[in-house]
Amino acid sequence: MRSSTPWVRRLLPLALLIAWLAIGGGLGPYAGRLGEVATNDQAAFLPRSAESTQVVEARKTFRQDETLPAIVVWTGASEGGELGKAQQAAATQALASMTGQPGIVGTPSPAVASKDGLALSGVVQLRPDLEEELPTVLTAVTAAAGTVPGTTAQLAGPAATQADLSDAFAGIDGLLLAVALAAVLLILLLVYRSVLLPLVIILGAVFALGLACAVVYVLADHDIVRVDGQVQGILSILVIGAATDYALLLAARYREELAAYEGDRVPAMRAALRQSVGPVTASAATVALGLLALLFSDLTNNRALGPVGAIGIVCAVLSALTFLPAVLVLLGRAAYWPAKPRPADAASGGHGLWRRVASLVDRAPRKVWAITLGGLLACAAFAPTLDSRGVPLDEIFVNDAPSVSAQKTLGRHFPGGSGNPAVVIADAAALPAVTAAAEATDGVDSATPVTTTGRPGVGAALVVDGRVGIDVILSDAADTTAAKGTVVRLREAVRAVPGADALVGGYTAQQYDTQRTAERDRTLIVPVVLAVILVILVGLLRSLLMPVLLVATVALNFLATLGISSLVFQHVFGFTGTDSSVPLYGFVFLVALGVDYNIFLMSRVREESLRHGVREGVLRGLTATGGVITSAGVVLAATFAALGVIPLAFLAQIAFIVAFGVLLDTLVVRSLLVPALVRDIGPKAWWPGELSRRDPGRPTGKHGT
Repeated sequence: MRSSTPWVRRLLPLALLIAWLAIGGGLGPYAGRLGEVATNDQAAFLPRSAESTQVVEARKTFRQDETLPAIVVWTGASEGGELGKAQQAAATQALASMTGQPGIVGTPSPAVASKDGLALSGVVQLRPDLEEELPTVLTAVTAAAGTVPGTTAQLAGPAATQADLSDAFAGIDGLLLAVALAAVLLILLLVYRSVLLPLVIILGAVFALGLACAVVYVLADHDIVRVDGQVQGILSILVIGAATDYALLLAARYREELAAYEGDRVPAMRAALRQSVGPVTASAATVALGLLALLFSDLTNNRALGPVGAIGIVCAVLSALTFLPAVLVLLGRAAYWPAKPRPADAASGGHGLWRRVASLVDRAPRKVWAITLGGLLACAAFAPTLDSRGVPLDEIFVNDAPSVSAQKTLGRHFPGGSGNPAVVIADAAALPAVTAAAEATDGVDSATPVTTTGRPGVGAALVVDGRVGIDVILSDAADTTAAKGTVVRLREAVRAVPGADALVGGYTAQQYDTQRTAERDRTLIVPVVLAVILVILVGLLRSLLMPVLLVATVALNFLATLGISSLVFQHVFGFTGTDSSVPLYGFVFLVALGVDYNIFLMSRVREESLRHGVREGVLRGLTATGGVITSAGVVLAATFAALGVIPLAFLAQIAFIVAFGVLLDTLVVRSLLVPALVRDIGPKAWWPGELSRRDPGRPTGKHGT
């Protein structure tokens, strides 16, 4: 019986390894296929119950075919050159020549001259389902527009923006994954100086990502979840970072136990799992449930990220607790070669740096937490200066995209809202009064009913089911605060018309509604996430005061990160604002992931405190986990920083907030503030748990209580 035991012990790890190899081989390709079920149609991610969303639905009835407009704008080939009647006629002819071309819907509008005489513009309606064919169609439009002599043609409008978004997300699967994995591999090689361990951890993360993407692909293909480029990118980063973090914690504990059990692999892994499963699953639960709290959001893209991100976290923890243990048991000490596993003695062993940090915390805990707390509060004081009222159109892309340049040109020569009109839907009987009320609104340049010909001012008003549409051109650029103020006034004006039953939508109204919805979401979701995390910590740490303390410190870390981010965005990156969802995304990621590291630390501190007392437990826990948690934080920061390869301001802002916040948490909050507070408070920090009533290793002295 004894002779067969080694084979039995290796059977389960081998079976798990084979299962994960099958998963990697069969489902791995799905990591590159999410783009097939992703949508970058921004209208699909509007607030579900907002007035602007109702207008989107109502406006569909005013068109025989839903279209995607491209706005052509011409300026003189020489700067400041006026465009004459001949060039206007040539531009109209160029637009008309596109009629019937592949992807073109109906007849393009005639060219219209700007009031300053320096520009022309016209609208070409495209099929909304072009997707991969869109660049080809836009190239044809640009070529036709380029035939106007003495002019330079540019493309603005929703079609051009959608094409630039597609370009920004092109190759996201391969590029983002390659950058993230390269960063993780480099860090692991430098930190652990092991050949096989980094490769095993990376392989487990890739398998987890393949499994997550396969599940999300099936759900998205059946319209159960939505995926866009942003959700797609965040999923990849989240799975790689989380799977690596969980794997590092388990691998570090297994290394300790392998030395303690003198190389006996199976008992060592059992001991490692026994001590690691609780912290890892609790950490995964905080992130997954924090993400699922986004289901309370009224913004569809936030709701999309919730279940998709939670699926990724579940796959990450599944890989870390099954694939990694199987491989480590099969490899044994070879996994850490050329390093040699040795017992971790927090009192006299461990990494010298963390012994010194623990010694500092032990000597002057009150001074340490007072200084770090003061620094975090100073940073947090700048948090209110972060402007989250939306990103201007010319800052959506990190680089100057062609559609942004064209929109700037359009805005210089035509009313600021040209190309992005506000849209009013009202009862047909009230059309004259609603039009007059709109034109009289401060900030409105013109108001024109939608006609049967599709051309402003040409033909009778189009009436569908007793309703009419009115395009309202705003004086200010559609993405400005002034334009949003005009929308508020416009809504008040048209609603005051008796019997109009008017609704106001369009790009500016969508931005305003999204901003207001994001504010409501933060008010609702932030307390939900904090409550979920608090419940998990109470169950794990068997204490009330300690969980409150940990949640308060990670919340402070979030505010401090927002304060620094506000300064960096304004004075370094040149951003004048952030997307309205950025603070909520930053909160969910930073608070949930920040609690992760405190869970790793305090679960070990509790374990050591039960054996050696609270004072010694803090020192031993900090020394034993300092290196692995810090390396995990650096890895996670690097993976989120990889989002910066996608040239979108939203993802660049998320990348900085999470990367900086994670580093601040691991290097300051978890390393100094939390241990110093617990050391200074003593056993009472664990109230009303067992440790608050008995302290077997309590020493005498000033800080021994």
